[in-house]
Amino acid sequence: MSDRTILRSTNDHSAGSLAPEEATVLLVEDDPTLRSTTTYNLIRAGFHVNSVADGEAAMAVVREQLDVIDLVILDIMLPGMNGLAVLRQIRTRSDVPVLIVSARGEEQDKIDGLELGADDYIVKPFALREFVARVRATMRRRSIPTARPPAVLYRGALTIELGSQRAQLGGVELSLSRKEFGLLRELALAPGHVFTRQQLLDTVWGTDVFVDERTIDVHMSWLRSKLREAGSADGMIRTVYGSGYIFEAAS
Repeated sequence: MSDRTILRSTNDHSAGSLAPEEATVLLVEDDPTLRSTTTYNLIRAGFHVNSVADGEAAMAVVREQLDVIDLVILDIMLPGMNGLAVLRQIRTRSDVPVLIVSARGEEQDKIDGLELGADDYIVKPFALREFVARVRATMRRRSIPTARPPAVLYRGALTIELGSQRAQLGGVELSLSRKEFGLLRELALAPGHVFTRQQLLDTVWGTDVFVDERTIDVHMSWLRSKLREAGSADGMIRTVYGSGYIFEAAS
């Protein structure tokens, strides 16, 4: 019989103020000590936690409660139905974010998990701070609107062709690298929204690449320089000190 535990966080989110409020995590882990420790730390980080010990119990929760699950944390080496089988089943039903946590750290294991639809893969043993950061990064991606964008964005004198990855300012073609275009695209998709450096890294660089947040500042400097050369005002992309960046061109 599987060990199934459902725990809720209290209203005190001081240990993890960055966690999305009321987010629910399904934790699938057969090791009782690790399951208990992980559950405890997720609750301290502000999450609601539904924990189970095997794949069959995980799928029972998915069938019953999929509409309220915001993230699945999934071990691969489970009794009975293994984690990859669970992941396949989940992906036939939903695109809910899935974070694989496994002792299997070979490159092919990671490739298999990611190709089956996992959003991230972390190898045991892991540092607690890294684990919580990975969970929060996945939840931040869930919080960014995912509606299909238009083919072309018009932001004042700026035109951004999303499909061809071309941008013009006042009819002047901008020579942008892929990362510079990605930053411009993400900011322009949500004028007035402050993006943190980590959000931009997750979206433009991807979550499987570890890059220092200051890399954003360097690429943003290059992007702003090219915009200025094409005649933009300095305030089109503004730094919000202590937070990140915001796009403020007239829409």
